[in-house]
Amino acid sequence: MSSLVDYEDSESEDESLDQYKERGTASPLKGSCRQTKEDKEAREYNSLEVTPCPRSIRADPDRTKMEYKNENILERNSSSVQPHSYFDTGIKHYKDCSDTAAPLSFAGRQAKISPMQTLPHMPQSVCDGSNTAKRHCSVSSGVRPYIPKRQRLVTSGDKADSKYPVEQVHTRENQILSDVSARVKMYLTQESSAAGIPKGLLMNLGGHQGPVNTVEWCPVPRLSHLLLSASMDKSFKVWDGAESGRCLRVYTCHSGAVRDACWTPCGRHLLTGSFDNTAVITDVETGQLLLKSDNQFKVMCVALHPSNPEIFLCGGYSPTVKAWDSRSCKVVKEYKAGIQQTLDILFLRGGADFITSSDCVSRDSADRTLIAWDFQTTAKVSNQIYHERYTCPSLALHPLEESFVAQTNGNYVAVFSSQRPYRMNKRRQYQGHKVEGYAAQCEFSQDGTILASGSSTGSAHFYDYHNARTLRTLPAHRQPCLRVAQHPVLPATVATCDWAGEIKVWN
Repeated sequence: MSSLVDYEDSESEDESLDQYKERGTASPLKGSCRQTKEDKEAREYNSLEVTPCPRSIRADPDRTKMEYKNENILERNSSSVQPHSYFDTGIKHYKDCSDTAAPLSFAGRQAKISPMQTLPHMPQSVCDGSNTAKRHCSVSSGVRPYIPKRQRLVTSGDKADSKYPVEQVHTRENQILSDVSARVKMYLTQESSAAGIPKGLLMNLGGHQGPVNTVEWCPVPRLSHLLLSASMDKSFKVWDGAESGRCLRVYTCHSGAVRDACWTPCGRHLLTGSFDNTAVITDVETGQLLLKSDNQFKVMCVALHPSNPEIFLCGGYSPTVKAWDSRSCKVVKEYKAGIQQTLDILFLRGGADFITSSDCVSRDSADRTLIAWDFQTTAKVSNQIYHERYTCPSLALHPLEESFVAQTNGNYVAVFSSQRPYRMNKRRQYQGHKVEGYAAQCEFSQDGTILASGSSTGSAHFYDYHNARTLRTLPAHRQPCLRVAQHPVLPATVATCDWAGEIKVWN
């Protein structure tokens, strides 16, 4: 049934207001008029019956639409009538919360509510008619509320603003390979001059908490201001070794001591070997781990193939040297020598052969200290290279001549031919420094005229390659000096590292 609404009462109320104004008396409170209208509407709608929505259907409060039509059809069911307070709350909600639901159209105060378009459950504490501001109704669990597009854009903008500092830091990190040192840039256009010997300390780099095993300058000339260091504190770092001396990035890819590290020829990646049984290739700019190979033994040394940088060798606490392909992350070759461990690996010119050194000091160690291998066939080319009973912790290839040198625990550097049968030059030895069991490394200058070596006494020794004469002894550190790296571009510039974790640049 339907009920007709007469508006004569409201007109009479307006007339009474006019009479109050003409008489100059105080008008009745507006709230009482509103309350009278709401009471009439409530009495009018108390006669309506609402069919509840089935439990299995969940309505979205933001998308529910109510349509009141001028029809005289209504289904009555006394058991489905909602309480008076609840229905009043729903009416007030759809009056005041006009931005979250469709507006109601009252035509002659007749209404019909479809069973599939009934009011959802709206708690009175959330949608109260007393507050006219925009409000969000509660949503039952399991239902994702609708979020307007404008609100989604604001939320995404806030997230972008919060990430801006991170992107800014990442931009600064990308400048590691884009910036060129002004000091290095001066020498890029000039012809390479003769190598020199440093005389004074340029800067002292601190930051490692353990012994620094090696330091190496970037081989790319325009990026040669970058200095790589690997330490026993499980980290390796890249420094600005030409000007500022600050640490540009710290890499913590290993869970064990980093024993060896080197640059790739492009200068964008780093190859490191660690006591955690892994060899890792890392991106210099982002620090992203590009490859991680498990060798199942502690890695003491790594070496990149000179003509195929995707191939690298790993040696360590194992009688086997493994060749890895970084593209497939698989072992492509194995070289079995039957020795205790491999101390260093050196590729000869062209990459067809390579030399390994071991720590074997038994009676027949003459055929195991230095071994020459054929890279393709994995066969031993020669094992009668070094006939002394001293281990060789380090190897270095001459940049121009067909020869290589080996650091020995006999406190001298021996010279060998890099062509078969790899004979040793017994007339030339570089003496004056002490090794005493430390992994002191040796290295040539770019023109091959100067041979530099570390020492267990902490000094850096410089020798003339052609006559084996001592050029200078630089008191660099108090602890054993493990590496003397000569700069590829800047003349008379070297970097040294020691057992105490110090790194120094000399000029």
